Formats: sequence, C-alpha cells, structure tokens
Amino acid sequence: MSVFTELSDADRITIAEAYGLRSLSSVIGIANGDTETTYLFRSSDGEFIVTLFENGAEPLDLEQAFETMDNLYANGVPCPKPRRTLDGKATMRAAERLVAVVSFLPGSPSKDANIGRCESLGRVVGQIHTTLEPKSKRKASLLPTGPIHGALDHDNVFFLNDAVCGVINFRLRHNDVLVAEIADVIVEWTTGASGAIATDHASAIVRGYETVRALTDAEKGALSGYVLASAARYYAGRGERDQLPRLALAAFGSIAADLTK
Repeated sequence: MSVFTELSDADRITIAEAYGLRSLSSVIGIANGDTETTYLFRSSDGEFIVTLFENGAEPLDLEQAFETMDNLYANGVPCPKPRRTLDGKATMRAAERLVAVVSFLPGSPSKDANIGRCESLGRVVGQIHTTLEPKSKRKASLLPTGPIHGALDHDNVFFLNDAVCGVINFRLRHNDVLVAEIADVIVEWTTGASGAIATDHASAIVRGYETVRALTDAEKGALSGYVLASAARYYAGRGERDQLPRLALAAFGSIAADLTK
C-alpha cells in the first residue's frame, strides 16, 4: 500500500531553511513508495530529492548511508551527493517524519537490461566494492569479503541511455562475500521467465565488473553456487515456493562454465 505525506507551506520552508536551499521555486511530490514519501525541491542552489521516511528509518542508519555516499561520490562512483543541514546533520524532522536530502539524479530506473546496461552495471558494482574496500590489511581469504550495496535491484539503479548514471538507497549496506552480490545482480537483472539466465547478459555483468576488479579463481569457481543460492532467495521472496527448486536449478544450470573466462 503506497503512502504519501503532504507537506504544508511551513514544512517546505522549514526544510529549505534547514538545508540552506535558497530561492525555492517549486516543490513536486513523487508518489512512488510504500515506506517513504519523495519530493523534488527546485531552488537556486539546484534540484534536490527530499525524502520523508514513514517508518523503519533511524538517524544513525541514514548517517552511515550518507558517509557511504560521500565516499563513493568523492571517488567518482555515480550516486547522489548527500546534502547536510546547515549544522552538519544527515537528517532533520518535518511533518512528524524523518527527512533526508540528496542531489537530484538524471535518468531513471529501467527493467530493460540490455548488454550495454549490464556491462555498465557490472562496472559500477566493481567500483562500489573497490571504493568501499577497507584500507587496512586483512587476512587473505579464498573468497574476498567487504562492504556491498545490498539492494541493487531495478528500483535502485538509474540509467541514461545504456550507462548507469546513479545508484541509490545505501541503507542496506553491509559486509558480505563480494561474489555473493555479483550473483545477486546476475539473478536480478538477467533471469528470464523460465528461470534460466541470459548468459550473454550475465557475462556482460562479469566483464564490466572485471574492468575494475579482477575476480579470483576461487570466486570464479564459486559464482554458479552463489547464483543457485541467490535464485532460491529470489523466488522464495516472490511467493513462488512451489516452483522454487525448478526455477533455481534452471538458473544454476544455465550458468555456462566459461562465464568468467
């Protein structure tokens, strides 16, 4: 069930003043969520996305997401630039909701994952993993781990033509095996109705990823197993439990042995 919180004129002014948005020219509501309300604020300082969180968001979560986006943005990874309040905070409250503001991104989400978009997406996943990788030396692992985005679905990736122009929603960032996120992206973006994966599209994701970070031999060998696990979660989350074994095995079986070569 979608939600939408109306902002009064006083709320709009309060938000604009808190974030130093001068000469507010328009405020446009974007009704597209069930856990948050989104507005586009246009001002002389630029265009900004203002999000009102209906539930489940905590200031600390958003502060951590802002730190992640600051790091990625500074290193050239396409994501929104966080806007902090004049006193340096990631959030404020208005209309009895927690509020966060980021720069407006061009482009839009798309479910049409052609070869070019898959390769661009793979490249951005590689950028995220390498940028967020801890700088301190760690014990070597057969399967490298580190911070991942955690939700690279169709709603959280924006495209301009065939290039990823922005990734949003870093609230689910956490540490995991890196190849697990690659598998999640392959399943999310290249799975057909039969459960089989379009291997040319999956190969494009891996190819794009490896322009930034080369997979280890262990990761290449483990990828198909992680695809199987990811496909099982994918179909379980969509209420297709009766078909889950068949569909997950179709995904596993369609991953070619030379996918990562």
